[in-house]
Amino acid sequence: MYIKIDDVTGQQVISLVNEHLHSMTLMSPPESIHALGLERLRGPEITFWSAWEGDELAGCGALKELDSRHGEIKSMRTSASHLRKGVAKQVLQHIIEEAAKRGYERLSLETGSMASFEPARKLYESFGFQYCEPFADYVEDPNSVFMTKRL
Repeated sequence: MYIKIDDVTGQQVISLVNEHLHSMTLMSPPESIHALGLERLRGPEITFWSAWEGDELAGCGALKELDSRHGEIKSMRTSASHLRKGVAKQVLQHIIEEAAKRGYERLSLETGSMASFEPARKLYESFGFQYCEPFADYVEDPNSVFMTKRL
């Protein structure tokens, strides 16, 4: 598998992001959905990566710069045909390494509090993320949990 910076314009990537957005609507109430749409993922404060096995899209993830010392993980998603192959682990490791290279002191994220998000929470916990208070513009929400990791 190889991971590359992506401009979020290829059809496979667009389809995966749209699948991600759609799945969020099935699992979370509208006011608790913090996933970014295609245009926002192309913003200057976002670096988006796609992960590939040959010509098949395996997954994606993004890093949003909150400030010069703090980044946020966004848009982590594994393609359905690549689940349980370690894609999310590799993408997350890549994002953590990039955040460290940038000199970030902290990396944070928001994810769902519902049972369907438990695998994601366990993944983040396994990388040393700890639960924390809302950060940036987030507010307390029973459908969200917030996690952070010192780098």
